[in-house]
Amino acid sequence: MDSAIAPLRLPDVLGQELVRALEEEIVTGRLAPETRLVEEEVAQRFGISRSPVREALRRLEQDGLVLREARRGIWVAPISRADLDEVYSCRIALEGLAAEQAALNRHEAQIAALRAAFGAMDRAHDAGNVADYFRGNLAYTDATHDAAGNVTLKRLLAGIGKQAQRYRYIAYSEVPELIDQSLIGCRYILAAIVKGDAPRAREITEELIRRSWKTVGPVVDGMLAQQRTGT
Repeated sequence: MDSAIAPLRLPDVLGQELVRALEEEIVTGRLAPETRLVEEEVAQRFGISRSPVREALRRLEQDGLVLREARRGIWVAPISRADLDEVYSCRIALEGLAAEQAALNRHEAQIAALRAAFGAMDRAHDAGNVADYFRGNLAYTDATHDAAGNVTLKRLLAGIGKQAQRYRYIAYSEVPELIDQSLIGCRYILAAIVKGDAPRAREITEELIRRSWKTVGPVVDGMLAQQRTGT
């Protein structure tokens, strides 16, 4: 039996790069909800064959960012209040548990990663750069999940992570004061994790997500109302 590791095929590599590119466009709204995605058009746009496009769209479908239906094709998943509520009700419990376990299981390397990500958030906040703050916040969240040391929990969070990113970006873009709240909250969460104060880390995380959910809900409602009226 040959135990050699199979090399990555070119379509796999291109597919991974395309996933990242399309994912960013969907999360930031450059590819609007319900935009139709045609394999041939995507391939022409990026100058690649249809094989990696097919793989990329399959991955995005698994992450809940695109939908596929027989005879209708593939399109960017819509945003909705129901989806927001489902995602955030799950995030409160799961992210709170991740912060709690991070405080119990963290090591120096993971604390260093959290501090580095927080530093990037702090600098982006001072510069008023929403996109950079968002990227720093994603890195901070990922570092928390790593510090938790729970493979099953990390997999569950990954299952809703991409969908959550769309609403997180809307929150930071449309309600700038949420960035202030996020930075303060993450500062306290980081302090609790460093101290090993698991209940405090969980409490602050849950409250921060709950507050964000309450604030961004009306923003999503307003966006959907504008879509319905065409204004």
